[in-house]
Amino acid sequence: MQVYYDQDADLSRVRDRKVTVLGYGSQGHAHATNLRDSGVDVVVGLRRDSASWAKAADAGLTVMETAEAVRAGDVVMVLLPDELQGDVYREVIQPGLEPGNYLAFGHGFNIHFKRVVPPEDVNVFMVAPKGPGHLVRSEFERGRGVPCLLAIHQDPSGDTQPVGLAYAAAIGGARAAVIETTFKDETETDLFGEQTVLCGGLTSLIQAGYETLVEAGYPPEMAYFECCHEVKLIVDLIYEGGLANMRYSVSNTAEYGDLTRGRRIVGDDTRKIMKEILADIQSGRFADEWMNEHRSGSPNFNELRQASRSHPIEQVGEQLRSMMPWLAENRLVDKSKN
Repeated sequence: MQVYYDQDADLSRVRDRKVTVLGYGSQGHAHATNLRDSGVDVVVGLRRDSASWAKAADAGLTVMETAEAVRAGDVVMVLLPDELQGDVYREVIQPGLEPGNYLAFGHGFNIHFKRVVPPEDVNVFMVAPKGPGHLVRSEFERGRGVPCLLAIHQDPSGDTQPVGLAYAAAIGGARAAVIETTFKDETETDLFGEQTVLCGGLTSLIQAGYETLVEAGYPPEMAYFECCHEVKLIVDLIYEGGLANMRYSVSNTAEYGDLTRGRRIVGDDTRKIMKEILADIQSGRFADEWMNEHRSGSPNFNELRQASRSHPIEQVGEQLRSMMPWLAENRLVDKSKN
């Protein structure tokens, strides 16, 4: 495994070029502002009617229509939603690319599953931060960084790797680590982690624990604290020093319960399903399902999203968080700005 740090990157590789960031969502706002603060000439590309236009302008960034921004950039980083990238690429991005340009992505989905097929005379790389964009920005502002994955898909100019590494350093990734990988490995592991552990697995576990306690007659507030609120406290310990660090910090009773009961929750049946989910990702079945869902107007996605938002745990959590006003201070996610 090849790992790079700040001393390995030559920032002039991006400072000597104009960088276009397409999109101003969680990742887009972080990349654009971090690049600017690293001395890079950056422009944000958006639709004129985008709600993010004013946010980017208020942050002091130059904002252009997407097609104009593509033509203006030597490096074009695509940070639009995965489900939109294919159509936007064909209609707006590809016509503005020139031989020798650098087309970049924050996730390998559309390149790996061939929803985007760039011309052979365009350099293609990926810089994928291993964390949400709001954390990429907040860590950068603290003088720290979120580790990034770097992959090269096409290299007609012969210097795509150092340009990609410089980009990763400019958004703060090389302060932590920049790890070289492939579009395939990043895409498949990222989707698997999201679906089985980080998002799908974790949120389902939290809701199931909450429901089990409430159905057994315990107060919803206690169920929320035990199964949702305290997750951050445990994860912070794991983030700081791994599973062993967390187990060192909790009580012996908690550790014994962890080691003896955890595998009953995540046992052979769960592992079997994990393997099935991974197979769906590797074969492209999940990608096809997601694209078909998007093209049909996302009826199932919208129904599931609404059901999740109306779950009792959300109402109870909102009430309890209002009793802790400090949680609203210096929030990572401020919808009015990012």
